[in-house]
Amino acid sequence: MEDKFGFDVLTDRRGTNSLKWDVKEGELPLWIADMDFACAPCIRNAVVRRAEHGIYGYTIVPEEWANAYVSFWRRRYGWEMKGEYLTFTTGIVPAISSLVKRLTNVGDSVALFTPVYDIFFHSIENAGRHTLEVPLKYDGEEYSIDYADLEEKLSRPLTTLFILCNPHNPCGVVWTAEELGRIASLCARHGVTVISDEIHGPVTDEGVRYTPFAGVSAEAADISVTCLSASKAFNIAGLQSAAIYAENAVIRNKAVRGVNSDEVAEPNCFAIAATVAALNEGEEWLDAARKYIAQNKAFARDYIAAAIPQIKCVRMKCTYLMWLDCSAFCSDSVDLAQFIRAKTGLFLSDGAEYRGDGRYFLRMNVACPRARLADALERLERAVREYISRG
Repeated sequence: MEDKFGFDVLTDRRGTNSLKWDVKEGELPLWIADMDFACAPCIRNAVVRRAEHGIYGYTIVPEEWANAYVSFWRRRYGWEMKGEYLTFTTGIVPAISSLVKRLTNVGDSVALFTPVYDIFFHSIENAGRHTLEVPLKYDGEEYSIDYADLEEKLSRPLTTLFILCNPHNPCGVVWTAEELGRIASLCARHGVTVISDEIHGPVTDEGVRYTPFAGVSAEAADISVTCLSASKAFNIAGLQSAAIYAENAVIRNKAVRGVNSDEVAEPNCFAIAATVAALNEGEEWLDAARKYIAQNKAFARDYIAAAIPQIKCVRMKCTYLMWLDCSAFCSDSVDLAQFIRAKTGLFLSDGAEYRGDGRYFLRMNVACPRARLADALERLERAVREYISRG
């Protein structure tokens, strides 16, 4: 197959102040969620054009930025947003931290499905709120919602906010419209506001449809604020560009006041150009990347099934982050991840940081050239064999 966008190219990212690649010589980092692929040509061209101007002063958010979001989500997912309800923010993490402080009070409980992206816990607990875990059910293949537990947690008097990861990181679940509608109804019934983090929305497997939470029903739209970004899908996290969207005027005004008060609502001079180019011109690259990532996941599943059968790959329909079930031989993922890194240099995320049942799992980023993934899998095989043999 033609590699039009160079996904097979082994770009050396060392020496670029990369958070992912700031590791020892010989180590192979497949942990944090950014891709080892060069950005779409349209994004690089847009950044170069802006750089060539030579003056990098304070930047406004033009109407074309909101129009790009509206158009992209309408074309691909049939969701009709109103551009005037979108607000720029420097990232989804700072936005969620700000929203937690504005939509809840100190001492309130914030519910969320676990295991889940670990930074949610920091956003909640650093603000003096309490994390209320709603553990997802795992049947040995994939995860699902325990609705009885969800309703019980939402019904508690001090539960005022629910943070949803849609699609879900790290479990790889793409919530259906029916599931999202049921979550919305339960939250509305108990007066709970929803923050829906949809950063992984565009990174689904081929043929799998992601549904925006606020697009499910008027009820869902009325109780929620949605966090959106091109950063994961187009690999531009370092440009610090995201958006929040809320149709309910009360929620929207609190959200806008929050990100402005916390000073996370002003763009750097490259953020707008890159985002507009990605959303307006980058879909061919995105679809090619999704296809390549799906092939990488299949390659990894086949290799693990044949060479490391002690590990089970959770059935996933989205993201480029594989969730590896190591429960057959390990109940301490921190120890396992440290052992693998010490013995082979392979740097994976330990599942314990995502809470829930994460202590039995590892998370591996497969958005990299296939040769790099093959190297990682060989290292993983060696390390697991030695880990098991030590008893």
